[in-house]
Amino acid sequence: MEHHNFWTEVFKLRGSVTPFIMGRVLIFCVLSKLVWMINEFSGVQAGLPIAPYEIVGVVLALLLVLRTNAGYDRWYEARKLWGGIVNQSRNLAMIGAAYGPRDPKWQQQFARWTAAFSHICRHSLRGERDLQDMKDLLGPQQLDTLSKAQHMPMFVAGQLAEMLRKATAGSNMDRFAFLQAERERAMLIDHIGACERILKTPLAEVFSIKIRRFLFIYLFFLPIAIVDKTGILTPLFTLLVAYPLLSLDQIGLELQNPFSKSRLGHLPLDDISGNIQNNILEYQAYAQPEMLAEKEPQPNGQHSTFRHPLFLDTPSPEIGDSIGNLGLRS
Repeated sequence: MEHHNFWTEVFKLRGSVTPFIMGRVLIFCVLSKLVWMINEFSGVQAGLPIAPYEIVGVVLALLLVLRTNAGYDRWYEARKLWGGIVNQSRNLAMIGAAYGPRDPKWQQQFARWTAAFSHICRHSLRGERDLQDMKDLLGPQQLDTLSKAQHMPMFVAGQLAEMLRKATAGSNMDRFAFLQAERERAMLIDHIGACERILKTPLAEVFSIKIRRFLFIYLFFLPIAIVDKTGILTPLFTLLVAYPLLSLDQIGLELQNPFSKSRLGHLPLDDISGNIQNNILEYQAYAQPEMLAEKEPQPNGQHSTFRHPLFLDTPSPEIGDSIGNLGLRS
């Protein structure tokens, strides 16, 4: 885990909500300056009892904290779901390598489609149709067909299901292994479905409107309440109150969508997907030579040298030959 120096984070702007809220903070500071000038030069006396205003401020802070906690709950749930995608992808790849057909082409295809699932989930959650970063896994024809699918993760899961069905029908996979592989594949669909629920169910708009309206009213009347006690320092005290409250409001907004790269603190889905791909391909490279050596011993008893096809520069053109019209848009 990366640890940052205290002073580095104090003055760090990248990854902070400060650039997003400074305009709003400055508006309230200018307003407080106008209130002070009117109070100072017009003879109009302003001021409110501080105790009631403090109580209102506490209530507002609690509402903002509740909103921030709700956003963090969404972020943390999304991270747990992607942890499940990591685990189920690894499990599915291991089952295919250990119990699947001894055909290298089947092994290659199955590993690549399994590794592709996390990438396609990332693209789907971000509303992306450009899949060129997956060209090392699937060929151009397969990527073009996949990009036209209405629900891309379901399309990839369908390819895995079809491969498992054919392997079992050909008596090349034990049925107990098939059932376990199907369980892992179904859990992948469950995880992406839960991520889509988070994506498509933001915080209730009525709650957001009321909190922001309450926040505006509080900060609008804050200078009027304190100007008789703070005098020329009214803008400074307004800044000290407005900055944390507006920051909490913006943080709650940023945490609502943990998948979009435009949001602060978004999940590192690119790194997670890349790690899944590397793990699967590395495991296949380790497992496959042993399988081929067991299947094709040399006459002198030595095992043949094998370069695993998953690490070839160009994906095999046979990958995805069985792609049908599953999930294609009209």
